[in-house]
Amino acid sequence: MAEWTERAELLFKKEGLNKLQNANVMVVGLGGVGSFAAEFLARAGVGNMIIVDGDVVDITNINRQLPALHSTVGEPKVTIVGDRLMDINPELNLTRVKEFLSPERAFELVSEDMDYVLDCIDSITPKLNLIVGAKKKKVKIISNMGAGGKMQAGKVTVKDISKTDVCPLAKVVRKRLRKMGVKKGVKAVFSMEKPDETSVKMTDGTNFKKSFYGTNSYMPALFGLHAAETVIRDLLKKE
Repeated sequence: MAEWTERAELLFKKEGLNKLQNANVMVVGLGGVGSFAAEFLARAGVGNMIIVDGDVVDITNINRQLPALHSTVGEPKVTIVGDRLMDINPELNLTRVKEFLSPERAFELVSEDMDYVLDCIDSITPKLNLIVGAKKKKVKIISNMGAGGKMQAGKVTVKDISKTDVCPLAKVVRKRLRKMGVKKGVKAVFSMEKPDETSVKMTDGTNFKKSFYGTNSYMPALFGLHAAETVIRDLLKKE
C-alpha cells in the first residue's frame, strides 16, 4: 500500500482499493465538471484513466474550472489536468487525448475494456453519440446535464435519464436518446432547480454549442462530485 492511500484503504478496505486500482475509467470533458471529477477519481485511487479534451484554458474559465488560473490561460486542459493527476498518483496509468470530439469520434471513443465513462461535455450531439457508443459496447456511463444557471446545491441529484425532470438539457437529451433507441439505463447528474433564463448567452455555434448559461464557482464541481461518487461506489461493488 502506498502511504498516500492509507486513509482510502481504511474506508474502502484492501479489496475495494484493489478494485479501484484495477479500474479503467474515461473522463470526457475537463471543464468545470470533468476536471473535478477526474481529480476525485485519481485521489480515490482509480489506477487507469483516459482524459479527453481539446480545449485550452480561457480567462472566463477561472471562476469554476480546476485547471484555470491566470498563469495557465492558453494552455491545454489535458496537459494541466494530466500533470496534476500524475502528481497525485505517480503510478497512475494515464492516457491523454487532446481533441474536440466530433459526433463521429465520440461514438468511436468508447472501448469494451473500459469500466466506466464520465460524460462531462455540454455539446449535445457528441454527448448523445458518446452515450449511445457506451450503451452499444455495454460500458457503464454517467452523463452530466446542465450545471449552468443554477445556484442551489441541494437540488443536485443522480437518477436514470428516464427519471430526469426540470433540466432543459436533460429533456433534450432524453428525447433524442429515445429516437436513437436508448430509453433508460444511463445515469444522469442533474438539478431539480430551474435555470435562470436571464443568464443565457448565445454563441457562434463553434464546437456544436449554440449557447451557455452563467455559472458560479461551486455548481460544476458539485456535478463532478456526484458523478465521481457514483462511479467510485459502483466500482467498489463490482464483482
